[in-house]
Amino acid sequence: MSGRSSTPSRHRPQRSRAGARPRPARGRRPSRSTRSRRGWRRLLPLAGAVLAIVLAALVVANLDRFQEAIREVTLPLRHEDVIRQESRQWDVPADLVAAVIYRESRFRDQTSSAGARGLMQITPRTAKLIERESGGTTFTQEDLANPDVNIAYGTFYLRLLLDKFEQNQIAALAAYNAGETNVANWGGSSLKLDEIEFPETRDYIEDVLEKRGDYRDHYGEELGLGG
Repeated sequence: MSGRSSTPSRHRPQRSRAGARPRPARGRRPSRSTRSRRGWRRLLPLAGAVLAIVLAALVVANLDRFQEAIREVTLPLRHEDVIRQESRQWDVPADLVAAVIYRESRFRDQTSSAGARGLMQITPRTAKLIERESGGTTFTQEDLANPDVNIAYGTFYLRLLLDKFEQNQIAALAAYNAGETNVANWGGSSLKLDEIEFPETRDYIEDVLEKRGDYRDHYGEELGLGG
């Protein structure tokens, strides 16, 4: 029997899938937590910039207060009303009085091993000399713990020393620290800083003079120094 034999469809060769165009793979959708982390990462630089601006604004707004707090520690001032009063009464520069107090006690009541007492570190012996020279008659050692009395005595003593050594501040401060006898031996009223034999006294005077400038610059109004 002639004719084309038919092949059952189930035996027909199938089209190879090797040449078929591959379907693109579908990517996985990021999870919600991943998207959240990415969002935070994008916001971090902006948040940091905003925080820096806020901090800078706070620093500028509180700069004066911050400087006052620093000065309170590094250059304290107390009893400025008493310093002004005694300075005017005895004609001793208020910034010099403040600088001596700073160097002697940092404006804290204390007693040294040598018995010097109070803000200006006055010994009982010196206090009796001051009482005699000023015409006082009621001094007791406990009076030196009183800031008003201590500053009054110390300022009066600076006046005595300035007068004795002809307004030579180096000599007067050296006598305040090392005693009048030593200053007389070193040159008296003509004494210069490099002629002082005690290194600690030279350091004392240099510190007082430096701090005098600081008190004049930072507390001129409080000390009544004017412009």
